[in-house]
Amino acid sequence: MRYGIRRLMVVVVATLALAGCDSELLVVVDEPAAPRDLDAYYYGEAVDIHWSTGAGWNGETFLVYGKRASDSEYFFIAEVTSCIDGYCVYRDLNVLPRVTYEYYVSAYDEETGLETASAYSVEVYVPDPIPPAVPEGVTSVALDNSAYIHWDNSAAREPDFAAYRVYLVDTDGDLFLGETDSPGFIDLVAENGLSYIYYVTSVDDQGHESDPSEVVTCTPRPDYTGEVIYAHRDLPEKSGFRFQDADDLEAIMHGDRRDRHLRIESGQDAVWVVPGSGVRVYPEARWTTSLKCGPAADADCESWEEAPRTGYSSSRATLLAGYTYMFRVSGDDGEVRFGSIRPSIMGFDQDGRELVVFDWAYQTQAGNPSLSPVRGTGR
Repeated sequence: MRYGIRRLMVVVVATLALAGCDSELLVVVDEPAAPRDLDAYYYGEAVDIHWSTGAGWNGETFLVYGKRASDSEYFFIAEVTSCIDGYCVYRDLNVLPRVTYEYYVSAYDEETGLETASAYSVEVYVPDPIPPAVPEGVTSVALDNSAYIHWDNSAAREPDFAAYRVYLVDTDGDLFLGETDSPGFIDLVAENGLSYIYYVTSVDDQGHESDPSEVVTCTPRPDYTGEVIYAHRDLPEKSGFRFQDADDLEAIMHGDRRDRHLRIESGQDAVWVVPGSGVRVYPEARWTTSLKCGPAADADCESWEEAPRTGYSSSRATLLAGYTYMFRVSGDDGEVRFGSIRPSIMGFDQDGRELVVFDWAYQTQAGNPSLSPVRGTGR
């Protein structure tokens, strides 16, 4: 295929010899409509060239030409055969830093061999691809069927900052999950009981991407806010509790059931949590402001989300509002699992029955003490 530039109307004169006479027939062939609105810009170590189809465009292909500004001749670099809604794009990856490039585009009619160039060319300077700062302080918070990833926002203070990108480490190749201009991201596709590995990069307004941050692992688990349980002496049928694999399963049960994980009992001056059969409670509770410090948490949020592996006891523990309690339980499969509760309200209902309102979390992955958060680690 031979490519060239034709800017003028071509008139073809054909001389036909007809029976018994000579005749001249003028056949006028129009050039294809010239590309319009040609523009180009540098982004992410490449040059994006885009244009619109001309009025009367009839599906002709487009030819992209380019050269270094210091060169005298253009070179054919690509053929574009498809456009979407009259908008066409070509990405030139064969560029070098600190070089200015010049481009034009022409419409090409394969049937007639005619070609119409754009009315002008465009120049683009390719800078040095200097990457932005790597995000630091990456942390994950396990949520119910989702994972919250957050990090230090220092990269956003750079004047050319554009966004952060979040990736999932996968055996078949890292997956790009999304882009955000804030230092936090929620993976809503993550499932309870499965572990996921994430990392973050930052991107500047020219598309330069930083090296990956440290990786962080997150294992989502069920949790529930505002569970209500009663003291066994006041309402025994609602005094027992069992950690569940999902927050839509009934966790409150009769305090005498053998499969309960704990029961609430009260005396004259105190309320206790009493472990069920095979269940152990960590003897030292920890004061917290929340069960978990997830999205939109206050800056001074304080939680306890990594269960101790050892040191548990079968003895009852005194319940106090605002404290988090850790439990080691045996799941339905006999494997060890960890859960936590945090009483937020301790008082009485309208009938004078003693109750506790609490939040809870349960790690369904056997042997995993992480109820979140988890700090990032090196790759």
